[in-house]
Amino acid sequence: MDNYDRWRDNSPRGSQRRKLSFQPTGSWVPPTTEQKPAAPFEVSKTKRILQVAVAVVYCLFAAGIIFGYAALKPVLINEGVYRDRCTSEELEKGVRVCYEQEIRLNFMFTVAAVATNVNALPVGTVLDRFGPRISGFVGCFFLALGALSMAFADSLPFDGYIPGYLFLALGGPFVFISSFQLSNTFPRYSGLILALLTGAFDTSSAIFLFYRLIYQASHETFTPRKFFLAYLAVPVCILLAEIFLMPARSYKTVGELVVQAKDADPSANSHDECQTLTNGESVDDAAVVDPEQQHHHDAVDEATHLLGKDASKQSKAEERKRNISGVWGALHGKSAWQQIRSPWFVLITLFTVIQMTRINYFVATIRPQYEYLLHSYRKAVQVNTFFDVALPAGGVISVPFIGLILDNTSTPFVLAVLVTIAAVIGVLGEIGQMWAAYANVCLFVVYRPLYYTAVSDYAAKVFGFATFGKVYGLIICLAGLLNFIQSGLDALTHGLFRDDPRPINAALLVVEAVVGVALVGFVYWRSRSIERERLEEEAEGATQVLIPGADREQVERSHGHDTYGVS
Repeated sequence: MDNYDRWRDNSPRGSQRRKLSFQPTGSWVPPTTEQKPAAPFEVSKTKRILQVAVAVVYCLFAAGIIFGYAALKPVLINEGVYRDRCTSEELEKGVRVCYEQEIRLNFMFTVAAVATNVNALPVGTVLDRFGPRISGFVGCFFLALGALSMAFADSLPFDGYIPGYLFLALGGPFVFISSFQLSNTFPRYSGLILALLTGAFDTSSAIFLFYRLIYQASHETFTPRKFFLAYLAVPVCILLAEIFLMPARSYKTVGELVVQAKDADPSANSHDECQTLTNGESVDDAAVVDPEQQHHHDAVDEATHLLGKDASKQSKAEERKRNISGVWGALHGKSAWQQIRSPWFVLITLFTVIQMTRINYFVATIRPQYEYLLHSYRKAVQVNTFFDVALPAGGVISVPFIGLILDNTSTPFVLAVLVTIAAVIGVLGEIGQMWAAYANVCLFVVYRPLYYTAVSDYAAKVFGFATFGKVYGLIICLAGLLNFIQSGLDALTHGLFRDDPRPINAALLVVEAVVGVALVGFVYWRSRSIERERLEEEAEGATQVLIPGADREQVERSHGHDTYGVS
């Protein structure tokens, strides 16, 4: 177990050794219903593999399906959803989508997008208090309720589309976030497992794309009611998986396994290896085995097998990543309130609000935007179709490259890349050419997962894991709530600017550039200060090393240098 000494020595001790919490508003006070984590080696390897595989599949069908809105929207328009809100004048003109219809459909997506982000608060609370199984049950309930509301929305005495889409948005995070702990089933492959789950989330937006293709192939006979009734099979299957396969308790993290393996080291009991009877006779050959000691041996062996033999190398690699980031530990040890009042928090929150608004606004309005810019409904449909395919594909393709960028470049560089790509996307959004439209979509589908991952990476490196749930949860929650301004942007585009998206895109570009430059400048300046402080600490802690064979007394004796120039 010597390979793990460094991990243990660098880990918090005593009251500081706490598990990373998913609860943004929680505290360190133990919950009334405490969910103690389970060791992975207590579950068979086959079952753990099956758990990961099943989780990836159901995240593919449920985690982020609402972000396939661009593919579902044409179906809803064709089915006449919110057509009753059109004026008689608009109906006489035979417009494809009237003003109130467009606003209401986009509002449906806005509410769902906001709920997805704000939902981080209750998801974390439920997951920490009751475990991943109960969290999965809640997700299944919301998914089923959402599917039923969408299926019978046209028959309900109230508008069922907005609450139905809202419930789908609430169910996804409960299912998705509760699956994160499965990365601990095989600690050596935790990065791969998280990448698979993240890829499944990004790809889940393709569910509505496949439905639209089936809808068109069936000559519009496979109506939304039939689709959402069939979709009820998804929460039912997830429910069965949660009951019969998935763990009721979260698996232990790498740090907890290391501590367990170290604490279980039976070397302290080695003096009992030779036991003596009351008459003084040795029983070395009696092969007496202490069951508790054997359990310790088994725990060490299993934990060592799970963690692998290269723990020290992994520890050095993690230390190298921290140094490369340039911002690691900037506010570690500070209270959440101190962190929230800092420029680190204010600037990243403003940047996140702007980018999330731009992302969701583009997803909701891509077809009408390009219908105006390209002066062609047919070309706008082509761009929309390309976007529907590229959105999930881009997320999956970019996952491994995102990891390489975040692990091997500094945080100021990553933020500069985000600001630059966002600026290019903004410029391309002003150009009414097909090449610009395709280039815009390609950059967008790569930028979206990079942006979301980079913000969480920034929060972890700057604020630390002790307050990660609170601070990161607040960033996403505020950004989600402020996304309601998207409805105002829709109203301005279709009213004041007469369907011209360029003024809004230009305004968002300018605001993003100002905030982005301020963020990058501040982080770069502070990273230089942090690096200088780190080098000074290393210099102060450096020890004198003698050349082999040198005489310490000769080296340390006074040579009179201190009297040079003194009369």
